[in-house]
Amino acid sequence: MSSGHDHHHHHAPPPKGGGNMAFGIAVGLNLAFVVAETVAGLLSGSIALIADAGHNLSDVLALLLAWGASALAVRPPSERFTYGLKSSSILAAIANAALLWVAIGVIAVETIRRLAEPAPVASTAMIAVAAMGIVVNAASALLFARGRKSDLNVRAAFVHLMADAAVSAAVVLAGIFIALTGHAWIDPVTSLIVTAVIAWSGWGLMRDSLRMGMLGVPDDIDLREVRHFLEGLPGVRHVHDLHVWPMSTTETALTAHLIIPEPRVGDAFLHHVAHELEHRFGIGHPTLQIEMGDSACALQQSEAL
Repeated sequence: MSSGHDHHHHHAPPPKGGGNMAFGIAVGLNLAFVVAETVAGLLSGSIALIADAGHNLSDVLALLLAWGASALAVRPPSERFTYGLKSSSILAAIANAALLWVAIGVIAVETIRRLAEPAPVASTAMIAVAAMGIVVNAASALLFARGRKSDLNVRAAFVHLMADAAVSAAVVLAGIFIALTGHAWIDPVTSLIVTAVIAWSGWGLMRDSLRMGMLGVPDDIDLREVRHFLEGLPGVRHVHDLHVWPMSTTETALTAHLIIPEPRVGDAFLHHVAHELEHRFGIGHPTLQIEMGDSACALQQSEAL
């Protein structure tokens, strides 16, 4: 069994200190806003504000989960957890997706109840608090803009916060229309729109996090291209038992058996393959087994079945 590793990680997570600061600032801002929005929603009678506060609270919990997972992911391997705790970031992504759908259910039930019994709304407070929400959520989202393409948890934070900013903008518009028309039904209808936006943004997160949890090949990696690259290496006759899976929300692993009838494989070959896998496909943890093909591999036989 031979393994090739490269120490240049194309999909590396953001620096620990910067990541902690981003999570800390975002959690503080959003927690303060949740309290303010909840109080304003209760005082003004706006279900749209309370719905948005519930979603913002779920985002705070999601940020805390992602923050904790990022801290666990950098812990060194142990005899029991030989990969370390990198996969905790995947568990956090799944938990965040589940938490989001719980929030959607609670908001939808209350919105339907309010549609049946519309209540007066203090539009001025509704507009003022929602406008503050645009600023808070947009500013928080910018903290995660840089790392959103390389980490599902960071992407989830960015998408949630940007969706919250858009939702707050919708609540501002609803408040303006209520002030102009006096129609209280606009508030629960806006809440339904808020719920739909949250569900739309949450579906992709649920799908991607579950795929990671099931060790599916990441979306940005074409397994056929990886196989074609490996089969095109000098001396390689065939590739089998090829697996690509996420070790965490930022790192991808690969294992493969290469049949090389006349193996002249050394460290230089393995380092080259590892380097190319990293920079072509973002696979930073490859393990390769070299076989001469003199006897059939048991894994190859089971793969054929």
